[in-house]
Amino acid sequence: MKLSKWLRPGMLIKRWILLLMLGLVMTSLGLAMGLAWVYRNYDFPHRVSGLVQAVTLQFIPHPYREMLMLTVGGLLVAVGFIQLSRSLLAPFLEHRGDGQGLAEIIHAHRFGPAEPELRVVAIGGGTGLSTLLRGLKAHDVAITAIVTTGDDGGSSGRLRHEFNIPPPGDIRNCLVALADAEPLMSDLFQFRFPEVGSPLDGHSFGNLFITAMTQVTGSFERAVAESSRVLAVRGQVMPSTLENITVCAEMANGEVVRGESRITQYRGRIRRIFLDPERPEAYDPAIIAILSADLIVLGPGSLYTSVIPNVLVNGIAHAIRFSRAVKVYVCNVTTQRGETDGFRAVDHVRALYDHVGGLLVDYVLVNDNFEPGRRLDPALGVIPVSLDGIDQLRGLAHVVLRDVVCAEQPMRHDPVKLSRALIELAREARSVSRAADDREPITPSGRPVESVGVAVATDARRRVPRQWQ
Repeated sequence: MKLSKWLRPGMLIKRWILLLMLGLVMTSLGLAMGLAWVYRNYDFPHRVSGLVQAVTLQFIPHPYREMLMLTVGGLLVAVGFIQLSRSLLAPFLEHRGDGQGLAEIIHAHRFGPAEPELRVVAIGGGTGLSTLLRGLKAHDVAITAIVTTGDDGGSSGRLRHEFNIPPPGDIRNCLVALADAEPLMSDLFQFRFPEVGSPLDGHSFGNLFITAMTQVTGSFERAVAESSRVLAVRGQVMPSTLENITVCAEMANGEVVRGESRITQYRGRIRRIFLDPERPEAYDPAIIAILSADLIVLGPGSLYTSVIPNVLVNGIAHAIRFSRAVKVYVCNVTTQRGETDGFRAVDHVRALYDHVGGLLVDYVLVNDNFEPGRRLDPALGVIPVSLDGIDQLRGLAHVVLRDVVCAEQPMRHDPVKLSRALIELAREARSVSRAADDREPITPSGRPVESVGVAVATDARRRVPRQWQ
């Protein structure tokens, strides 16, 4: 245990130790006064007087007698306090399994990770991003979530149009996913008012809270920051842009559909996605976070309405390319009805690269466990994302195959599996980057990367094929 961590102001430890010591001292003084009164006013039988003198250390002169008692007593209190704490907390420390001591855990809880292993930036929106954040929260990483602001449906869409603010829905989901508050507070933020003919019908309490906080503080970013404090969020959540954008889609038949909610309802094949205004300015802290990151994750989530809108914001794609971080695109485990019907993994990457005009990521993480997907109800209209044609990514990205699907919900990623795979990948990639760029990537154990799940490992910095430009 590091003494400096225990003594840091704000740990909320020293005050309680002092209170405990004060209680022990007062109790000891009371006991000593009582024993002194007995010793002075009661005549002990001759046969036990020698024992009483030995127990009360009468054979040691003052002040050494008192110094010895204080030293031994202080050591006993310290050892007893430490061992009692370890015994009480042992089940929780063992469950964490990360080797951190009690001081480190309390320090991280009060002030956040002092020296996080990785600075992770997760870019996306919707359920996919919040799933990823729930998994990352359990690791010693500094997390920044950059969220799309194109939602125009439901509660978020209504508040967006009525109060002229960015839609709060995806921001709210990410805040709750990273929250360290009491479960009741998280449930409160996710509470949605029932349809009973009230103006509150369908509104989420968290959306209303962020909207009200925007009015009180005068800015949406301040509202998100204050909401983060209320939920004791472990990390940062920020929009990719503060501009009021509309996500638009040009369909295969040439028709233009405006609005994120209308795009999936149209159920047509999407040719391209664009924003209105076309090049909204990025939120400056988001650019700084990307440039400072060790690991940048795009997805999982709706490809056309959650992931791609973020990289179309002016400066985001350029910052990702310029960043020295490990860059990973997490492919969805199933197709999405109305957006990516029939898409293979290679089609997801091709669509992403088409919209940013070239290479963007170093790795593509794809699920290779199709067993849960066989239980999907055909009526849902979705199928597991296929690996067919995966070799077409040769020279464009390293493809990493891992089991990242949730066994209970085959349409979603498992947050624990996904976060573990990404952090292991980042560690491997950082080790590989120290080797010569032109050699076959080798893991720290000396094994080829393919043996740990990389199906295609080639130089991702080559020029994009002409047909993709």
